[in-house]
Amino acid sequence: MAGVETVTVKDSEDGLRLDRFLKARYPALGFGQLQKILRTGQVRVDGARAKPQTRLEAGMNVRVPPLGEGGATDKPKPAKSPVAAKDAEFIKSLILFEDKDLMVLNKPHGLAVQGGSGTTRHIDGMLAALAGPDGERPKLVHRLDRDTAGCLIIAKTRKAASELGKTFGSRSARKIYWALVPGVPEPNQGRISTYLAKGGDAGNEKMRVAKHGDRDASHAITYYAVVDQASTRASWLSLKPVTGRTHQLRAHLAHIGHPIMGDPKYSNNDIDLSDELPKKLMLMARRITLPHPRGGTLDVTAPLPEHFKQAFSVFGFSASEHDPILEAPED
Repeated sequence: MAGVETVTVKDSEDGLRLDRFLKARYPALGFGQLQKILRTGQVRVDGARAKPQTRLEAGMNVRVPPLGEGGATDKPKPAKSPVAAKDAEFIKSLILFEDKDLMVLNKPHGLAVQGGSGTTRHIDGMLAALAGPDGERPKLVHRLDRDTAGCLIIAKTRKAASELGKTFGSRSARKIYWALVPGVPEPNQGRISTYLAKGGDAGNEKMRVAKHGDRDASHAITYYAVVDQASTRASWLSLKPVTGRTHQLRAHLAHIGHPIMGDPKYSNNDIDLSDELPKKLMLMARRITLPHPRGGTLDVTAPLPEHFKQAFSVFGFSASEHDPILEAPED
């Protein structure tokens, strides 16, 4: 860069420290030169001197002095590795909705959202392939179990991640899940309210119904409704979790005697309703509705995954049925 340049802070850079902003915009800028131009006041933010730790806001103007060849950014960028390109293509193939702030993915059954013991392929890892020129990458703002399919929201900017985090933290997001269970719950609509805690065994992620006051026990509330039933053999349920505890829906339905089909953790594995049913967890995040970070409402519905279509065909269910849980109370 031969002369003085004034650059404007983008929405995606809102909240960045000044030194990290400069390093992201000018990756070839050496540490010593970066410290020098900041220390000597050559960098100005909206016309004023600023410290390295100054937090920037979208729309601010940053004056950057001539950086010479050491700060040039017009060098050709290395091509994405074949693995990264493949990851980016795969994530894009899952997008149900996208704008400049966020995207909603149709997460497939069997794919982990985050890494863990023995898990090397997961959504969070693949998001790195979608990092922008400034190094910012999309971020997770909530989770789904590995074997739960459906709507998963990803923030594309730091600001969106912060706003969406507040939304999920305040329970402003309305999540509708669908599940298939053996038998027919009575009553056909109800509220499940328990305390849940980890099972206690080392390495055991299974949750158990606990008592108020038990160590690490958290209150969990779920509303459910029977959408349709195949005689007394099986039910299609619509679920609205008010809280978001680990395995909440799976533990709650097992607690009322109707564990989700295909759930090895919470069923007794002795329910064999049909050899035609796929051996997969029959739980999906069907729909999510929440305030959009820029105003208005985000409302996205995921299509039925193949294992649900197969099960619906076996039981004679139709996905066009009314979803009676949508207007369930908040608490």
